[in-house]
Amino acid sequence: MAEIKDPENTILMETTKGKVVIALFPDLAPGHVARIKELSREGAYDGVVFHRVIADFMAQTGDVKFGKKGGDSFNPGRAGMGGSEKPDLKAEFSATPHVRGTCSMARSQSPNSANSQFFICFTDAPWLNKQYSVWGQVIEGMDIIDQIKKGEPVSDPDSILSMKVAADA
Repeated sequence: MAEIKDPENTILMETTKGKVVIALFPDLAPGHVARIKELSREGAYDGVVFHRVIADFMAQTGDVKFGKKGGDSFNPGRAGMGGSEKPDLKAEFSATPHVRGTCSMARSQSPNSANSQFFICFTDAPWLNKQYSVWGQVIEGMDIIDQIKKGEPVSDPDSILSMKVAADA
C-alpha cells in the first residue's frame, strides 16, 4: 500500500474493483476537502455508484441522494442529478492541472454548485483547468479506477463500497 504521510488528509476508497488511495489537498481546496471528509465520515459515499464513466476522460460518482445503492432515494435513472442535503460549495478553482488521477468536484453550469459529486480523471484533461475545484490525487489504485465499467449512463455500475479518512480506518 502507498505510504500515507498524512492520515487526516488521505482517503481510503474501497470499490467493487479494489482499493484506491487518495491524497487530499487541504491547502488548495479547504472547503471541498472538508466536505469530502465530512461525507466520508458520515458513510454517505458508501454504496454510491459510478454513474458516468467516459473512456479516456473520467469516472464520476458521489451522488449520495440518487446514486446510493440501498438508499431511500436510489434511482439509477436519476443518478447524477442529486447531491447531499448540505449547502453547495463556493468554487475553489486553482492552477493545479487536471492530470491522470486528479480528483475534482463535479458541478452544474454555476461555478458555486459543487456539493457531493466528484470525478477522477483517467487522462490529462487540460480544458477543465481553472474551472473545477481540484481536491485530491490518486496515489495508489489508478489501475483499479481504469477497470470501472464505462457508460453514460453505466449499465450495472461499479460502486464505492466504503470511503474513509485514513486516520479513522
